[in-house]
Amino acid sequence: MFFMKKTPAIIFLLLSLTLACRFASPTPGVSPPTPTEPVSVTAPSSTLTALDLPTGFGYQSGWFELYFTDPSNSLSSQKTGGADAPLADAINSAKLSVDVAIYSLSLNSIRDALLRAHNRGVQVRMVMESDNLDRSAPQKLKEAGIPILGDRREGLMHNKFVVIDNSEVWLGSMNFTDSGAYEDNNVIMRIRSVEIAENFTKEFEEMFVDDMFGDNVRADTPNPRVIIEGTPVDTYFSPDDGIQPILTDILNEAQGSIYFMAFSFTADELGNIIRARAESGVTIAGVMDEDQVKSNQGTEYDAFRQAGLDVYIDGNPGQMHHKIMIVDESIVIVGSYNFTNSAETRNDENLLVIYNDQIAAQFIEEFKRVYGQAK
Repeated sequence: MFFMKKTPAIIFLLLSLTLACRFASPTPGVSPPTPTEPVSVTAPSSTLTALDLPTGFGYQSGWFELYFTDPSNSLSSQKTGGADAPLADAINSAKLSVDVAIYSLSLNSIRDALLRAHNRGVQVRMVMESDNLDRSAPQKLKEAGIPILGDRREGLMHNKFVVIDNSEVWLGSMNFTDSGAYEDNNVIMRIRSVEIAENFTKEFEEMFVDDMFGDNVRADTPNPRVIIEGTPVDTYFSPDDGIQPILTDILNEAQGSIYFMAFSFTADELGNIIRARAESGVTIAGVMDEDQVKSNQGTEYDAFRQAGLDVYIDGNPGQMHHKIMIVDESIVIVGSYNFTNSAETRNDENLLVIYNDQIAAQFIEEFKRVYGQAK
């Protein structure tokens, strides 16, 4: 089924009705591509509960927490109560170590939490995009004695992740900035898993210890696939792992739907597959950031529109900063990785593929919020 957009209200209603109908039926079976041996995927038995987040949306289960920003919230202008608060609380609870890989840092809440951790003897280390090192927050951390290494190269250190006590990882699209937490559409996810933490610590130390950034890398993820309470979670880093072919395999196997929110989408191969899946009857709907659509050379937006797909520019005055795909209402693709060749070949990026229909349902709710505001 294809959507014909007339107004944001009409398309939001159509999307809601379509998704409601689809949820009433079993999700088409998908055999996910795996980095190792195939794994039998069973439906997780745990349920999600809502978290009280004054400026945003929060959900949790036994092994994860999920937070979405809410730029349209009237409290967002106060720059408080958002997705940065639970991350700051987690840093405040750190006992041993906090490793941070972040493109940009200006949030006082995160800066102060890192300073407190350092002052109580927790090992705090950081890698950053060099172009953003001169901001006041990282300078204050350096002055306090926290070691920060910039990438010092043309490509971007574009990661946004934190590893705490070698046992949990925070990751997503959100830079640790006021705009990232309160003006832009973003997601940050907390995953409690020693194995996932080991993956991200390995990647962090390639940058911080070995001084290897961008295409000066090695594919060396200890636990490419982890099963957490019945949920397969695949971890990938770019350029190390060659993410685009992995996404190609997942999209090619889509049976029912592909929904995406893309800050930047210029990867022709991925765009071609989405258009081909649409021709095969797969439901396609997407939202892309307006400024990126206008400024990117080779944006896939024009090709999507020419193909008659329900892909629109966002309605947020800030940035629609997500890098998310939801496939067949059961597979979530999330991380720092934009759907671009720079993300594939030059930048330091991360991406998770999560096979869980309950988690996918919450990402679809975020998609509906962003899609309902699209122009």
